[in-house]
This record gives sequence, C-alpha cells and structure tokens, in this order.
Amino acid sequence: MRDLSRRNLLALAAALPAPLALVRPATARPAFAQGEAPATTAWPDRPVRMIVPVAPGGSLDILGRSAARALTGPLGQPVVVENHTGAGSNIAFELVARARPDGLTILVGSDPLAINPALYPKLGFDPVRDFAPIAELVRAPQVLVVKTALEAKTLADYRRLAQESEGKLTLASQGNGSIGHLGGILLGQTLGFSTTHVPYRGGGPAVVDLVAGHIDSLLVTLPAAIEYIRQGRIRALAVTGSARAASLPEVPTVAESGYPGFDVVTWQGLLAPAGTPEPILERLHAETRKAMATPEVADNLRAQGFDLATGSREEFAALVRAEAACWPGIVKASGARLD
Repeated sequence: MRDLSRRNLLALAAALPAPLALVRPATARPAFAQGEAPATTAWPDRPVRMIVPVAPGGSLDILGRSAARALTGPLGQPVVVENHTGAGSNIAFELVARARPDGLTILVGSDPLAINPALYPKLGFDPVRDFAPIAELVRAPQVLVVKTALEAKTLADYRRLAQESEGKLTLASQGNGSIGHLGGILLGQTLGFSTTHVPYRGGGPAVVDLVAGHIDSLLVTLPAAIEYIRQGRIRALAVTGSARAASLPEVPTVAESGYPGFDVVTWQGLLAPAGTPEPILERLHAETRKAMATPEVADNLRAQGFDLATGSREEFAALVRAEAACWPGIVKASGARLD
C-alpha cells in the first residue's frame, strides 16, 4: 500500500510542476499618513481584539482564550476574544488582513491560513504579504475519535468498518480545507478506505455532535476532544503525530498502528496585519513568550494536548512562508476538493 504521509507528500509536491501564482489585487489597508504612526510608548491605549476564526470550544478557541487571559495583565488593557467563523476561516483572515496595523487587532492563526490559497480561487488576503507573524504558540497532532456506539476499538477496526460501509461512514472535520479535512483524505488514501466528509465551523461543534452520536467519527486537533476522551464520552483510536501524545499516552499513533511515516500536525500562532510597527510586534512577541512560559499557562496547555513552541518571530515567519509554498502541491497530490 502506498505511504501517503505528509512527509512523502511534501516530496511528491516538490516534484510537481510549480502551480501558477494567483494574481491578487493589493489588499486594501488603512494607511498611516506621515507622522500618524501609533505612539508605541503608549501602546496599547485601549482593548486589543484577538480574532479567532473558529467557533467557541475548538482547540484554536481554547488557545486564543488562554493567550488572551495571559496577555491582559502584561499589556495593561483587556485582550478581548472575538470569534469570526465561516468561509473556511477566510472571513476572519480577511478581517485581520484589512485591519488598521496598529497592534490593536491580532489573529490566532493556524494551518488554514497557508492552506486556503490552494483551495479557494479568489481570496482577499495573501498569507505571507498581508500578515506580520508575532509568535508561534503551539503544535498539536490530530486525533481520530469515534462515537461510543461505533464498533471500533482500534484503527484496524475502523478501517474494516469504513471499507464495509463503502463510503457511507461519516468522518467530520473542523471545516472544508482544514487540516482535519486534508488529514482525513490522507488517512483514507493511506489505509485504503473512503468516507463521507462532514464539515463543521470549528472543532467544538463537531465534537458536540460526535458525543450526541450524530456523526460516526471525527479527525480533529487533540485539545478540542481530549476532555471528552478522558470522560469516556467518545473513543480515541489514533493520533497523527510521529510520537504518542504525552497527554494521551495510551492512544497509539497511526504510524505504529501499521502505517510508518504518517505524520500530520497542526501549528497555531499569533499574527498581526502587515505594516504593524516593529516595536509593537517585538513587545507582543516578548510578552507572549513570557506569558506562555508561565507554569499556569504552559502546564494547562500541555495537559490539553498542546506542544509549546519557543521559536523567534523570524522562525515563525519562515514556517508560514514554507507552509504557503508547499500546500498547493500537497492539495493537488491528495486530490482534495471542497464540498
């Protein structure tokens, strides 16, 4: 059976012809006239908006609220979380890309920021040109979870049921084009089964419906599901990282379940509109790093299944550039299509 892990798809993508660059008009952005740049010494002088592109309850929302609470004290102003869902997270991305670059509107971004240009023909943002990375916060694997009534205790059981259902078994994700969606396609290709994709507006609503038995299975970022797994309300069959999750050590990886090399993880971090003054970006990075390193925040996030990132702004920017460059080839190789 072919190994279609993300690592191998990266190699496949490198061998594909380079996709034609999407030509987008310059994103409209309120400009500061000369002498009107915000005074960073007084920044912030009012609440900071933290835009989360998914519904409340998902892993990205959990992370955003943790970061907002941790930053409120050091910044001296409330950091207010706003959930802007829809269009595969593009509504939130465009909102931040077009926001005034004064450091008062920031984004909790993740993989879809880099993936979506490969899935949507016309977007109002560019993931590299229109955003200034502040700090990568965490990485986390996806987890394959099923409703308790499904007769699957292992990944092998799930594969058998999926094959027997001839595509009728439902496999949900955080949304069209999300890493859960693409990861589910890769999982099916690797294990040799097909399912019916059910997209949600975030991991939180998807987990709730799985608990209620409305869907059969879900591939979602681990923190969105971990408490329900621990309570026995849903069953975890496998995680998609290269190693078992420290917060869920009893659950095997896809790789050790018989499919070596399968490795799909998500990244999540803070970004600001391009053009945000360097002193503001540096302060946000420094305060974020200090806040995320406190035992209260770090221990809580690790318990939820996150792996904390510690890199620089430059390293995060390089990650976003690399992801934006590689995903078009991966999407093409996987055969992913939006519903």
